[in-house]
Amino acid sequence: MTAAKKVRFELEADKLMEDSDTKAKIVLYCVNGKLSLGDFRPNLKLGPPNRPSFWEGRPQMRVLVRINDSHDHHNWNWVNGHFLAIDKDTVRQIIGARLLRIQFDTPHGPEIAEFSPAGLDLAMVKKACGLKPQKP
Repeated sequence: MTAAKKVRFELEADKLMEDSDTKAKIVLYCVNGKLSLGDFRPNLKLGPPNRPSFWEGRPQMRVLVRINDSHDHHNWNWVNGHFLAIDKDTVRQIIGARLLRIQFDTPHGPEIAEFSPAGLDLAMVKKACGLKPQKP
């Protein structure tokens, strides 16, 4: 039996959110050369889920994602009010982006987290996760 090769990438937001001591972050977990999980961790209390998931039975939050000059609504799985699980296609778009903004709900209203993903080493992400950037 061989041990699984696990890699974790973190991308921190450019600035602190208003009510938080720590920056929001996106975390990618890769196991044996494949993406296992992509998380958006706002490090704020999330608002309640606002959409039921048809396929998985999990609650979801509808977020507005701006990648470079394009924006779109996404429904991400809401995980115990701590983080949102990002779908694989959005992760592919994020890793090749110059600008990323995520608008999400908190109990006090919508918040926006801004990231500069250009600092990610794409060759390293491709090797560890088997992902290539995708245009939005």
